[in-house]
Amino acid sequence: MLTYDLVVKGGNVVIPYVGVQRADIGIKGEKIAAIDTEIADKNAAKIIDATNRHVFPGAVDSHFHIGIYRPLAEDAVSESTSAASGGVTTILSYFRTGQDYLNKIGPFREILPELLELSEKSFLTDYGYHLACMTEEQIEEIEWLVKEGGVSTLKYYMFYKLLTLAGATPEANNYLMINNPVDFGFLYRFMKEVGRVNQLYKEYGTVSLSIHCENPEIIRATQAEVKANPSGVPMKDYSDARPPWQEELAINEAAIIARHTGCPVNLLHLSSQKAVEAAIDVSQRYPEIDFLLEGTLHHLGLSNEMALDQRAKVNPPIRSNKDVQFLWNAVVDDMIKTVVSDHACATLEKKKGDLWTSLPGFGGTSLMFPVLITEGYHKRGLPLHRIAELSSANPAQHHNLYPKKGAVMVGSDADLAIVDINAQKEVTLENLYTAQEFSPEAGMKFNGWTETTILRGKLIFEKGKVRGQPGDGKYIKRPVNLHHPQ
Repeated sequence: MLTYDLVVKGGNVVIPYVGVQRADIGIKGEKIAAIDTEIADKNAAKIIDATNRHVFPGAVDSHFHIGIYRPLAEDAVSESTSAASGGVTTILSYFRTGQDYLNKIGPFREILPELLELSEKSFLTDYGYHLACMTEEQIEEIEWLVKEGGVSTLKYYMFYKLLTLAGATPEANNYLMINNPVDFGFLYRFMKEVGRVNQLYKEYGTVSLSIHCENPEIIRATQAEVKANPSGVPMKDYSDARPPWQEELAINEAAIIARHTGCPVNLLHLSSQKAVEAAIDVSQRYPEIDFLLEGTLHHLGLSNEMALDQRAKVNPPIRSNKDVQFLWNAVVDDMIKTVVSDHACATLEKKKGDLWTSLPGFGGTSLMFPVLITEGYHKRGLPLHRIAELSSANPAQHHNLYPKKGAVMVGSDADLAIVDINAQKEVTLENLYTAQEFSPEAGMKFNGWTETTILRGKLIFEKGKVRGQPGDGKYIKRPVNLHHPQ
């Protein structure tokens, strides 16, 4: 009789695309070895009692920013700890060259090894990277990145293009550390190469381009209008300065180029009704293009009608209650396929200044299950297996990790989050396990907190105690079976 290293007993197992079943899970090595109605205690070297708890596949937080506002290795330690405390077992983090991150420019053949070396002993969770190309040289490296670097997602920041056009300030160019434009001509060449490489390696998975869809030319005009006549409500002013219709415009601009280049596109952090409607529209208009619609925890959990200060500044902005409800409808209707944190650990120093000079972004990865369970399951009847899909299985599938990640099945990595869907806590900095010195959600009450997180069969978080160590996490090459089987 097989003896298991660890057995999770008595839990309600949440199986993506299936439902909830009472079962025991036997773990051998780093893999799920058995799922059965009953596994005898004598066959377990260690037992975790999950009675009256729900056992989810570990979350795959596929939109993260490690090292943007703090030293990368230090940030990876603290913020992967925050992720682990929230049931996240895999982080996919965005990275670009230029100021912030590693503060350098150059070919990824030189920079990616340095990035991976810094990461190797820092993460408590498994991790991968999405890379933003900022130069023609980096675009030419895409095939190498996919074939050898283990990177299958690239990124384009639409709002950076204004920084590098005629008349841009030297300071703006210095920020990106480039002297080439990243305009729509650059985006066209970028998309064309992503489309080509996607066709070349399509049998292994999808090579895609993530796009931050906001139109900087419109923002320049609308921000000037709001500055001239502010309402005095910070988050409403910031939303008005970057209105939803410019998001709608940007999505259509990106979609037309995608159609002509055959480039799969991830439409990131859709924040508004107009953005979601545009994303659904282009998906239906160009069915030959693979569009992924992504939502974030903060756009689902916060609105600019709450009493939020400028620390809640993020791009795209926090929107109205009406937009929040529309986003939830899109989640429930299965139009938004992935929910992510867009976690960026911001210091209070970065949030100094006024509304216009303080830096955008904040963390929230440890609230993955509390937000989805409270706002989705308890308030809107979103089935628990759909929460497992949004937080784990869908991002794993769309980012070439499935079924290694995102699945509760024999042979998959033993990545599990044991959650009490009824336990209520108030958000405090202490229970977020982050280095961030504030939280826009502080004081809010949520149900559905993670009690135990298991990464490849190892306890990394248990009942308020961090059990994992920096270096427990492994880099995952994507597509995982391409030249480097895991």
